[in-house]
Amino acid sequence: MRILLSNDDGYFAPGLAALEQALAALGTVTVVAPERDRSGASNSLTLDRPLSVRRASNGYYYVNGTPTDCVHLAVTGLLPELPDVVVSGINHGANMGDDTIYSGTVAAATEGFLLGIPSLAISLVAAGHDHFATAGQVAAELVTRFARHRVEQPVLLNVNVPDVPHTALQGIKVTRLGKRHKAEPVLKASTPRGETVYWVGAAGGAQDAGEGTDFHAAASNQVSVTPLQMDLTRFAQMETVERWLGQGA
Repeated sequence: MRILLSNDDGYFAPGLAALEQALAALGTVTVVAPERDRSGASNSLTLDRPLSVRRASNGYYYVNGTPTDCVHLAVTGLLPELPDVVVSGINHGANMGDDTIYSGTVAAATEGFLLGIPSLAISLVAAGHDHFATAGQVAAELVTRFARHRVEQPVLLNVNVPDVPHTALQGIKVTRLGKRHKAEPVLKASTPRGETVYWVGAAGGAQDAGEGTDFHAAASNQVSVTPLQMDLTRFAQMETVERWLGQGA
């Protein structure tokens, strides 16, 4: 099995090393990851400059671009053969609810999915214990399932793993995305030169965290698996917009 790994925390991140270690026995693993932390990069492609690919002493390839760049380069030119699965992570922190819109971890997996390859985004709902081995074992279980039971159509799965020992997990739950409150206000600060700068505020708390959501599953020590799609069309509003356009100027 050919496995492509990427992330958004950078090629030096401990979660990526844990993921590579967990999947190494399942096939040929290739790592193509950003040269630095690109958290929050979403699905951005670098189109205003060329990209370079270098290789670290541990064999990982690293790119001076985004997570999406990494997977795109790997699949469309760097690798001699298409991977059977793309796995992104292990992210140090949850990617639930609205997080998926901004997440570079999810974006790397999304690029694999858009290129026709089954893809997983793996995130550790970090609580300070950093059980990367638990998330790695979950990733290995899911990749093994891909190898044994082929999916007819490419799938994009957003996986969030509670930060507990594997023995403390309470199973796997297929979930929908929850929703967060709006983000905290930006943080205003001054530079040594007296310039005003702003830090983006923290993500808000969970607003929709009821049963069936990714938030609820993670809080219950269940692995949350959410199938994602890329069609952003809001079909329920199509007739409303048609009527609005038909009203004239």
